[in-house]
Amino acid sequence: MLDITVIHTLAESFASIYGDLRMLIAIVADILGFFGIWQIISKSNTKTKTNETTRKATQTIARVAIFGGIATILYAMPMLQFKVAIFPSFLEFHFDEIPVFIAGFAYGPLTSFFILVVKTLIKLPMTSTAGVGELADLLYSSAFILPAALIYKKNRTMKGAWFGFAVGTLCQLIASSLGNMFFMIDFYVFFYNLPEAVLLSIAQVANPNITDIHYTMVLYGILPFNLLKDAAVIIVTFLIYKRTEVVICKKI
Repeated sequence: MLDITVIHTLAESFASIYGDLRMLIAIVADILGFFGIWQIISKSNTKTKTNETTRKATQTIARVAIFGGIATILYAMPMLQFKVAIFPSFLEFHFDEIPVFIAGFAYGPLTSFFILVVKTLIKLPMTSTAGVGELADLLYSSAFILPAALIYKKNRTMKGAWFGFAVGTLCQLIASSLGNMFFMIDFYVFFYNLPEAVLLSIAQVANPNITDIHYTMVLYGILPFNLLKDAAVIIVTFLIYKRTEVVICKKI
């Protein structure tokens, strides 16, 4: 006879898998919807021979659909996220910003912003933070990617790319640090009815230097976490983009 603990564990596992499948189906449905719109507009363009502006709009929809779908999967699927022991356990690495960065460098900051908005809208129905966490991610990712994409658009050289990365990283670190210190941490404490002492104890398991949930939490937890994550995103983006730039810019 199965132990009740085993049954409970199996039930939780199946529930988690079912939740992931529902999330994946929702993401795929949204992506197919974008492609459907793209196909309709494309056919309309062929019949009516519309102008260059409409052609560019069609291209933008296609690009947002493709890269938005990839970014959403990287953002929303729990199996594609992981934690690092040296940081508080509630901080997770996810690399959804990589395809957005690639699109921003290839097509400009406006396209990358549309992709971030699409990713956020797709994730909103599955939110566990009343949408606040997703909107904060939108703000932080925008601060990271848009300045870099804008700088690279003005100066499409190796120097321009790395300068853009540096400026974007600085903007993201400032935005995420101030946002967490003055709003997001307090919001999560309130929203989840989580005692500050409990949150602090969780953070101190990873780093005993964290002595409060605001200043030292950001200084020793959130800031270095974001710095490491941003560095990883930048390195992977650079390696992928330089090898696919010609194909991405000409074929999509």
